Amino acid sequence: MSETRAEILTGAAVLAVALGFAIYAGLGSGLATSSGNYELKASFRSVEGIDIGTDVRLAGVKVGSVTSVALNPATFFADATVAVRSDILLPEDSAILVSSEGLLGGSFIELLPGGSPINLEPGSEIEDTQGAISVVSLMMKFAGGSEDTAPAAGATE
Repeated sequence: MSETRAEILTGAAVLAVALGFAIYAGLGSGLATSSGNYELKASFRSVEGIDIGTDVRLAGVKVGSVTSVALNPATFFADATVAVRSDILLPEDSAILVSSEGLLGGSFIELLPGGSPINLEPGSEIEDTQGAISVVSLMMKFAGGSEDTAPAAGATE
């Protein structure tokens, strides 16, 4: 009888740990309820590396996540919607950009607060955007040179 009791207690402990891990993973991935968030919109030239659930950071701290990304057929820009914590109030002249964690790191959305005394309302659009910068195109410009570095016609050396 004591072996059965030990097996039941062990099974219950394993289930409790599994349930705790599932809750922790759900909170860490942003699957938790978003009642404490408000949405902002932005239109980017390129959102390469950004998907739904990508981190939104302010000063390196996660303050939200990307909730939708779609192509705008009229402008051919990528329209993104981000959910930001409701305790983070951004000035209306804030900027939003696609940043990278390094050459081999992933991409994330970075918020750069402005200085306006007026804050963005939920559902507002951030006008100042910067899309993803292609590392490959930067390397090609560096390796291949560009026409801008050639001396002007008629210039003497």
